[in-house]
Amino acid sequence: MTTQHDFGKVAVLMGGRSAEREISLMSGSGVLEALRAQGVDAHAFDPAERDLAELRHQGFDRAFIALHGRFGEDGTVQGALELLGIPYTGAGVLASAIAIDKVMTKRVWLAEGLSTPAYVLLRKGETTPEQIAAVPRELGLPLIVKPAREGSSIGLTKVVRPEQMAQAVDAAAALDCDVLCEQFIAGDEVTCPVLGTGAQARALPVIRIVAPEGNYDYQNKYFTDDTQYLVPCGLPAGEEAAIQALVLQAYRVLGCRGWGRADVMIDAATRKPYLLEINTSPGMTGHSLVPMSAAAAGMPYQQLCVQVLASSGLEQQGSHAP
Repeated sequence: MTTQHDFGKVAVLMGGRSAEREISLMSGSGVLEALRAQGVDAHAFDPAERDLAELRHQGFDRAFIALHGRFGEDGTVQGALELLGIPYTGAGVLASAIAIDKVMTKRVWLAEGLSTPAYVLLRKGETTPEQIAAVPRELGLPLIVKPAREGSSIGLTKVVRPEQMAQAVDAAAALDCDVLCEQFIAGDEVTCPVLGTGAQARALPVIRIVAPEGNYDYQNKYFTDDTQYLVPCGLPAGEEAAIQALVLQAYRVLGCRGWGRADVMIDAATRKPYLLEINTSPGMTGHSLVPMSAAAAGMPYQQLCVQVLASSGLEQQGSHAP
């Protein structure tokens, strides 16, 4: 594509029905404004309020997915767009479905020899108090408890005492039938975006996150200015390069395409990086990390949006990463 007109009529999918609706509306509004400023014929489209079939009836040529969480980042919308024949941004059906499930993602990474914290999976309605009580003995304290298929730290609890386990599991189970209990890695928290597909994918600069009291929760992610985002990250050059290489591997083995962002913890004692999760439809708000990293690499927000849109495609057209 050589001009913005080649994109045709573009739907910016935002809002949706997930617990991250509020953040998605913020992301989508930013993307919509940026694409329009670049001359793209872009329009807001909220799948929670309109049937996706309208995309075809109203002549949309492609879709920029700014949805987060379920019914947007989990392969469901991607499958619908495949059926409609409308090219879309980000990972395809399979990669999206795997990546939103933190347990399934871990299983793939572990099978490929990639480092990720140890975990225990608990299932709602199938877990006894004795099994819950056993988790701290297996993983140590502190540990993290979170829903397997939510993002933005929604439903996440850092458990520091055994008696907190039951309440933490209940909080996560209220949002998902699968509850992920994960070893806590004490050390630097970093994130690394990726742009591109397959062999052409490249990692952007690593961002080091310094949250108040180490608590990078929903509030500190989106609604305060107390969290510090360091880019350049201040890590030794070799360490940053190793993290970028690990993230690229993690991205490719899941079959991601277009763009994404992986979160990593670096063990303070050993300096070993551990993959936490990967986002296949990352945030694009004023506090979001992909735009921040892209800017550090010399790519302004509007240019980033256009590049992501240019990567849109359909799996049936062979645009899926090998």
